[in-house]
This record gives sequence, structure tokens and C-alpha cells, in this order.
Amino acid sequence: MAEKGCSSSSCTKESCEGCPSKKPASFQVEPNAFTEVKHVIGVVSGKGGVGKSMVTAAMANRMAEKGFRVGILDADITGPSIPKMYGIHGPAQADDQGIYPVLTKNDIKVISINLLMPDEEAPVIWRGPVIANMVKQFWSEVIWGELDYLFVDMPPGTGDVPLTVFQSLPVEGIIVVTSPQELVKMIVKKAWNMAKTMNIPVLGIVENYSYLKCPDCGKEISVFGESHIDQVAEEMELKLLGKVPIEPAYAEFADQGEFDKVSNPYLDGAWEALYELERERQKKESGETAEA
Repeated sequence: MAEKGCSSSSCTKESCEGCPSKKPASFQVEPNAFTEVKHVIGVVSGKGGVGKSMVTAAMANRMAEKGFRVGILDADITGPSIPKMYGIHGPAQADDQGIYPVLTKNDIKVISINLLMPDEEAPVIWRGPVIANMVKQFWSEVIWGELDYLFVDMPPGTGDVPLTVFQSLPVEGIIVVTSPQELVKMIVKKAWNMAKTMNIPVLGIVENYSYLKCPDCGKEISVFGESHIDQVAEEMELKLLGKVPIEPAYAEFADQGEFDKVSNPYLDGAWEALYELERERQKKESGETAEA
């Protein structure tokens, strides 16, 4: 029997607005039954070598400092670096309910392929679909518990994994990480265009390796060339969330597995953008409660 208002003889644009066939197909996968995450934030870059994982971890540290419950989903399956930075090791524990993320010293929950492999240094020689499926499992099978922010550290570029994350996870927005180079506009635009195609808001841009401060005179040295990020942000109408200098101490903490000690003051713009999401959520929740 045809649905009400949808018979072939009486079908109109107005009568078909409520038809199930009008609803766009959703590719999102269900989270683990013991997972409740308020904000899923993707961290992306148009190219490798810009320190995206370091920025991801620094933002996670910053939010944890502010008292929020934070997690990092390391979606860079073939080049995972988050566990090494925090000095955490597997194997991650699992039971019938799912996989438990590993906790850093500053109480950030982390899941990464390195926490599941018997040999951390073994290469992951998998094809794209297998890698993409692994990322889905990090959402559907991992017991994240209650989190305020889950940062998804994605591999560079616009390939299988970013596409899978955008389609399969409830990503609320992305932060683009770049470096001060002439081709920055093209790189940012690739990530921006992909997010736009997938209807994912871009929360803003972070420029990493922005400059090196001379330890003797304090002069800012543009190691990778003059920054163009202000012009790019203005042209693309995006927020500039921070300019992070080359800080040898950060790299040293990462190498020693002590990145939990890093407090990066150059990312306050990112912190404000992320906290704005929480304010909006609380406002919406209070409005719904008032209506009820």
C-alpha cells in the first residue's frame, strides 16, 4: 500500500516532504553503548609535516587543564604518534563490552593502532578500506565513557580516512593546521573544500611553526618564510585560532613521552572557539528544558 500522500496519482512536492525517501541517507555508525561524547572535533591538515598531532595533543592538554573530560582518537593509522608523545603503551584492555582507551598522566583517554598492535614498531601495511574500517571501530567498539571533547587526529590530505571520519562520526567541526609557506592557501582550501562538501563547519586555522624566538635577543625568526595566514584567514573568512612558534621544549617533551607536561598558551584562540561550542550546547539544552 502506498504511503499517505505519496500515491503516484497525487504525489506533489508538498505532499512528499514527509516521505522517508526524502530523508538523506546517513552513514554514521553508532557509538559504543557506554560512550557519550558531547563534542567531536576533527583536526586536519592539507599536507604532512606541519605538526598536526602536536597541535591536537596541545589542544587536548589545554581543554583538560580547564577541567573538561577529553579524549584523543588517533585516526592516523599508518603514522600514529600520539601514544609515543604521552609515553603510553598497549595492549589496551578489552572485554565483552568493548575496548578501553589508555589514560595519559593528565587523564586524557587515548586510542591508537599502536595501543592494539603487539609490536609498536611494526608497519601497518593495510589497504584503504581496512584502515577506514579500523577508524569506525575506534568509535563503535571503544568505551569512551562520558567525554566533553573528543579530538580526532586525522592523517594529512583528503583521502579515505578523513572521508570516513566525516561520514561515520558526528563531527561538529574541524580545525585546520598549517605552516607558514607560500602554498598555504591552496593547502587550507583543499581541507576547507572537503569539509564544505561534507557540510562540516571549519572552526578556524592554527598556524604551527610560525616562527622561532631567538633565545638570546628574543627576535622572531621566520624559519619557514613569512607568514601568510592572516591574509588567508581573511580571504576565506575563517578564524585564526593561534600562531604557534617552534618551541624546542615541546619537541623534547614529545620525544621523552612527557607531552602531558605541555601547556601551550598560543592556542587560547582555539580554546575559546571550542568552549563556544559548549556554551551553545548548554544554551540549546536549557532552552529545550524550558520548553518541556
